[in-house]
Amino acid sequence: MNPTQYLRRFVAALAALASALLAFAVTTPAAFASGQPPPLPPIREKHPPLTPVHVHQPVHQAPVPAPAHSVIIGGMPGWQIALIAIGAALLAATVAVLVDRAWAARRKTITAAA
Repeated sequence: MNPTQYLRRFVAALAALASALLAFAVTTPAAFASGQPPPLPPIREKHPPLTPVHVHQPVHQAPVPAPAHSVIIGGMPGWQIALIAIGAALLAATVAVLVDRAWAARRKTITAAA
């Protein structure tokens, strides 16, 4: 194999790793982001402050639990997920066909002896 091909493959692998690292670095802050403010530091008092529920209710009553929502707001619709899956399948099939044709073109043809 030509030394230039080794260098070309090394540079391609290095570029792939660099782009994967860049994609990871870009998407990581969004994965850990939340819409809630950071928690307050702990208060060093003898008695902790009352919860907001106790401001409107007597202390002896149990706080009312928040209602649970079964639907996630802001999710991706099913048709978009299906569209992405179809696009990924078409792209994978196209790449597979192109790689197969390129591999077939590089093969040496075997001629049968007559």
